[in-house]
Amino acid sequence: MIAVTLLLIPGSANAASNKLQFWNLTANTVTEFYLAPAGTEKWGTNQTKNDPDGSVDHDERLIIRDTPAGTYDAKLTDKTGRTCIVKNVEVKEKGVFSIEEKQLTGCTK
Repeated sequence: MIAVTLLLIPGSANAASNKLQFWNLTANTVTEFYLAPAGTEKWGTNQTKNDPDGSVDHDERLIIRDTPAGTYDAKLTDKTGRTCIVKNVEVKEKGVFSIEEKQLTGCTK
């Protein structure tokens, strides 16, 4: 029998849930992730730098910094080398937004 120990840090789960997060529901690890106001190409900083390992695995969430609520276009590059743009992503102030594999159209390598 294997024992599993769960370490709870007071407030840590709640603190993460109070921040804006991207939830990667694509098929691959995301290695670069940028947001731009919808209809522009004014890409912000690479948000994967906010993650300890610099990438966002499938089903992992990434804290997004310096991005007010609004509608954005998202540009991501995954570990396979493809770059995709998803238009008109709704971003709320302290919520979670996701991008799914089926939303990735017009990708390039």
